[in-house]
Amino acid sequence: MPNVLIFSDLDGTLLDHKTYSFEPATRALELIRSKNIPLILCTSKTRKEIELYRKLLDNRCPFISENGGGIFIPDDYFSVNFRYDRKIDGYNVIEIGTPRENLTRVLKSISDDTGINIKTFSDMPLNEIAELTGLAPKTSELAMERDYSEPFVLQEEKYTAIIQQKIALKEYTHTRGGRFHHILGGNDKGKAVNILTSIYKSEYVDIKTVGIGDSLNDLPMLSVVDQPILVQKPTGAYDPDIQMPNLIYAEGAGPAGWNTSILKLFMKYD
Repeated sequence: MPNVLIFSDLDGTLLDHKTYSFEPATRALELIRSKNIPLILCTSKTRKEIELYRKLLDNRCPFISENGGGIFIPDDYFSVNFRYDRKIDGYNVIEIGTPRENLTRVLKSISDDTGINIKTFSDMPLNEIAELTGLAPKTSELAMERDYSEPFVLQEEKYTAIIQQKIALKEYTHTRGGRFHHILGGNDKGKAVNILTSIYKSEYVDIKTVGIGDSLNDLPMLSVVDQPILVQKPTGAYDPDIQMPNLIYAEGAGPAGWNTSILKLFMKYD
């Protein structure tokens, strides 16, 4: 019976920013596996991308895709009943996000109105996505299969504030991950974490939550967990936009910081 849940971002957090390896976090991963602690991946990545890493991690837990757009709960994972929106490929799916087509339409209208060049994933050929992300072409194909979000880049970052304002005026959400801007509907990681935590609590009652991330799009998740952890950027700096009273600053970037912070946390718990 779990009494701790770990919600973790992937890119730049459990996965190295450049290599996408989680090898430096091996000791901590083995520890939480030995304690049967659920590791819930909560990321801007698509379902197909997350499934790839779940397989590599031997992870069978629920997961949260596209910055809280969808919560995917494997069939028969919980014994309690809960509300979900549809079944797909062995998952009960809770959908919080807005369909991708609506989001790309909004970005196009903002680009037309302002004259600012907004380049979305939908506009990019596979080789360009592979180059921008550093992913292999096959993995880049998985990144393109989006349901609830649209990543984009700006030719000139000085227009970021204008784009944020225009997205907000149209009642959508802007956030930023390690490499891309993202437009979302009413979803964020925090809303999804709250929903999934409430289902766990209905089954296990006494649950403490840990959240670990590195970027601004992790702030909603870190704001709703009992123990937030922030890992360093590859530069050794911490995201200056993430500040809260009980935040743990991990010693190290990406999976190295993930490893040290989780090991220290469970030494304290034990």
